[in-house]
Amino acid sequence: MTVGTQMEQAIAGIQSAAATMKTFALETEDKSAKQDFQQIAQNLDCALTTLKGRQKYIEQQEPQYKQH
Repeated sequence: MTVGTQMEQAIAGIQSAAATMKTFALETEDKSAKQDFQQIAQNLDCALTTLKGRQKYIEQQEPQYKQH
């Protein structure tokens, strides 16, 4: 498995987790839990931004890793 493929899988997994947390936040009526889920989703979104930046760097440095 290439670094590019591993990065794609990591990004997909974090996107899925963030979406799940956002769904939990919408569905719960517990204010504390809602805040927790929203904070986790925000943290995951920040991680996604970082990983996507890293992915672009990898693609620039090593074009063979580009996934298309």
